[in-house]
Amino acid sequence: MDLFSLFTLCGGLAFFLYGMSVMSSGLEQMAGGKLEMLLRKMTENPFKSMLLGAGITIAIQSSSAMTVMLVGLVNSGIMQVSQTIGVIMGSNVGTTLTAWLLSLAGIQSDNIWLRLLTPEAFSPVVALIGIVLMMLCKTDRKKSVGSVLLGFSVLMYGMELMKNSVSPLAEMPEFSNILTAFNNPLLGVLVGTVFTGIIQSSAATVGILQALAMTGQISYAMAIPVIIGANIGTCATALISCIGVNKKAKRVAVIHIVIKVIGMALYLVGFCALDWVFHFPFMARVISPVGVALAHTVFNVVNTAILFPFPKFLEKIGNLLVPDGKHHEAYSFIDERLLATPSVMIAECDRKTCEMARLAQSSLGAAVSLLREYRGNLADEIDKNEKKLDFYEDQLSTVLVQVSRRALSAEDSKRVAKQLHSIGDFERIGDHAVHLLNAAKEMHVKQVHFSPDARSELKVATEALTEIVDITVRAFCHEDYDLAAQVEPLEQVIDQLMDAMKARHIERLQSGRCTIQMGFILSDVLTDYERISDHCSNIAVALIETRQNVYGAHEYLNGVKSDGNPEFETAFLRYRQRYQLP
Repeated sequence: MDLFSLFTLCGGLAFFLYGMSVMSSGLEQMAGGKLEMLLRKMTENPFKSMLLGAGITIAIQSSSAMTVMLVGLVNSGIMQVSQTIGVIMGSNVGTTLTAWLLSLAGIQSDNIWLRLLTPEAFSPVVALIGIVLMMLCKTDRKKSVGSVLLGFSVLMYGMELMKNSVSPLAEMPEFSNILTAFNNPLLGVLVGTVFTGIIQSSAATVGILQALAMTGQISYAMAIPVIIGANIGTCATALISCIGVNKKAKRVAVIHIVIKVIGMALYLVGFCALDWVFHFPFMARVISPVGVALAHTVFNVVNTAILFPFPKFLEKIGNLLVPDGKHHEAYSFIDERLLATPSVMIAECDRKTCEMARLAQSSLGAAVSLLREYRGNLADEIDKNEKKLDFYEDQLSTVLVQVSRRALSAEDSKRVAKQLHSIGDFERIGDHAVHLLNAAKEMHVKQVHFSPDARSELKVATEALTEIVDITVRAFCHEDYDLAAQVEPLEQVIDQLMDAMKARHIERLQSGRCTIQMGFILSDVLTDYERISDHCSNIAVALIETRQNVYGAHEYLNGVKSDGNPEFETAFLRYRQRYQLP
């Protein structure tokens, strides 16, 4: 093996890692919202959690990314540590699929059908199909399929390069001498751990081991410790992700490491002791790429089967190694580690935006009630909510801009657009609630009240405003487009109510039935009501337009208000009849 073979080995590793990254990204885009939906179905059932962990890891092709995701979810307060244990175990099993795919490189046969299964035979065809889908297809899903196929082809090509670069080693006596050192299980585990920790991919370590296995110089006794070391080394990514998180999130990574270390201990103490006594014949045999994949799978499956009945024990170990501090730790608002899996990050932003919407709705409800009867506790609640809404808007805007730069599926792109178009409007509704609070404070301090006529009219307007905000929040949080279509007709009715109330107010001023001072307050209140309904309209329009992939509020509003739109006219007449001034 000369210098150029070493270059080829490094190039093959680079192609392998890049292909893995491209394939993982494509698979995640295909999963899109389904990945988030699966996480939402998380229960306390360990078996279901394990299946979920295996499924998601197969989907994103990375147990390290899965663990980093769990660290972020626990740090954000979305999941509890106990919920992650089954997912981690399932992830350990799901990650073995890659090794079985790589084992195809070891197929050698004169049979044409078997030869078609070798990477050098099918990779070019798969790559061609993938690039055609990416260049010619218009839908994001088909482009993602093309990305997965192309990434898989690059991965398998990298495997071929690594195989060809190490093939001369079979003829080198120096290589055989080096391999004798790997008969020491501890050294094999150490090499596998360190190498995997450096490249942060157990799949790459297993892939290189499978390439070396094709030289015919690697035995089961040499390969198994390296495989176990690779399983431990893959925890390095999760360990790095623990920097800056709370103690509960750190326990996730610690439990991941503990599971792997227990498996290693069982091998070194149990299996190696039995092998020393009984001398298992297969340990001296030459291992094949399929044998490497099998050993990788057996280690993870057996380890999971042994530890699966003891989640509470693993949780106690995590608590022992990462004890609680003296002070309560706050959860992160939205953990940036979730950016590694954009669909999960977007789902969390969606959840937070809904919290923001309900917070604005709560503030508005409290504010309009203060116009009838002032209460100091409600005033304090509105002030606190306003600070929260400002914080939500700032944090969500930052995160959504970051996640929008990632490669997203069409569905995820729509959800980001919906949130970006709406968070400002929800924050402004909170601002108008504060304006109404100030009006109520002024009336309370000056001991003035609206006239009986103004109170009766304001009651009707308040009921209409309360309904439009409720419809808007429900339509946004449940993505109910039919409900969103009801917002604009009601907004038009509220506009007419405001015009009529302003006209009546001027009439009362001219007749002396209302003071100038109360007139200014009522005018400000009506302006806030009108603008709140406008923000509701903006949110509903954004929701509808993101579904249709068309962004032009004027065109949409002109369309629904034009003559001949029976749905709009029917809803408008219904709301106008419901909300009539006395």
